[in-house]
Amino acid sequence: MSSQIVNIAFYDAHPYDRETFTEANRQFMYNIDFFDFRLNEKTALSARGYDAVCTFVNDTLDAAVIEALKECGVQLIALRCTGYSNVDLQAAAQAEIPVVRIPAYPAHAVAEHAAAMLLSLTRCVPRAYLRTRTGNFSLDGLIGRDLHGLTAGIVGTGRTGKAFAEILAGLGMKITCCDVNQDKDWANRHGFAYMQLAQMFANADVISLHCPLTAETRHIVNENSLALMKRDAIIVNTGRGALIDTKALVRVLKKQEIGGVALEIYEEEDKYFFDDWSADVIRQDTLARLLTFPNVIVTPHQAFLTASVLKSIAETTLGNILAFQSGGELLNEIKAAE
Repeated sequence: MSSQIVNIAFYDAHPYDRETFTEANRQFMYNIDFFDFRLNEKTALSARGYDAVCTFVNDTLDAAVIEALKECGVQLIALRCTGYSNVDLQAAAQAEIPVVRIPAYPAHAVAEHAAAMLLSLTRCVPRAYLRTRTGNFSLDGLIGRDLHGLTAGIVGTGRTGKAFAEILAGLGMKITCCDVNQDKDWANRHGFAYMQLAQMFANADVISLHCPLTAETRHIVNENSLALMKRDAIIVNTGRGALIDTKALVRVLKKQEIGGVALEIYEEEDKYFFDDWSADVIRQDTLARLLTFPNVIVTPHQAFLTASVLKSIAETTLGNILAFQSGGELLNEIKAAE
C-alpha cells in the first residue's frame, strides 16, 4: 500500500548535508526542511506536519520520541547512517513506523581512513605537521616505525575489515583475522589466517576493530585483553566506540603499556562529535584525557565523509523514502528482533 510522503524534517543538518541532499533531491522533489538541532524528546514536536523524519547517529529515537512522532503524524523514520543503536526498534514497531537506513558505507572509504590514521600515528605525522607550521624542522622525537613485516590483527572481516586487511597486506604486513563468521576462502586466497581473539591480542602489532557492537563485543578491548597486548602495539578503531573500554585504555596509556591508539569514534561521543567545541571546555574527563596523549589520534567520526559517499547516502536515503511511498519492498528496513 502506497503512502503519501511530501514533507521531510531533516535533523542535525550540517552544510555538507544540505548541499548533497539538495542536489540529490532534484530527482525526487520532496519538501525538505533542514534543522540544525538534533531530534530528541524536547524537539520531537517540531516534526508535526511532516510525513517523514531524516535522522543521524546522535539523534534520539527512544520510545518517548517515537510516541511523539506518531502523534505528529510521522509515517517513516529514515536514518542516513548505518548504525541504529539510538533507535528503539520495538517502540517503532508498536507505533507502526517503519525504520530504514543506509545498509553500509562503501568499505574502501572507511578502510582508507583507518590506514591514514595508522600511518599518521606510526610516522608521527600530526606532531611533525604542527612543528613545521611554526617553523620547527627538528627531527627529535619523530622516530617512526615500519609497518612492513609487522602483524596486523583484524577483528571483524566484513566488507570494511577485508578492505583494510588487503590495504595492510599491500604494505607488507602479515594479516591475522578473528570473526565468528569466518570467510576462509577469502583468507586462503590472500594468505591470511584466522585465529582466536586472545591469541590475536597477544601476537599482533596492530589491532584494528571492524566488528558490529553487540552484547558480546561491547568492551571487547578491556583491562584483560589490553594486558595480553604487546607494550608497543597499536589499536585502530573505526567500528563502534563502545568496542573499547575507554577508561581501561586511558589507564594503560598513562602507564605507557601500549604503543598508540587511533580512534575514529568514541563510546561517549554523542555530546561532542560533529560540533565545534574549540572555544569551550570539554567536560567529559575521559575524552579530555585521551586528547592529551601524544600517541593518540582522535578524528571526529569522519571516515564516511567523502564526496562520493555523501552523494550515495543522499541518494540511498531518498530512495528508501521513495520505496516506502510507492509501496515497494523496503530492502533497507530494520526491524526489532522477534
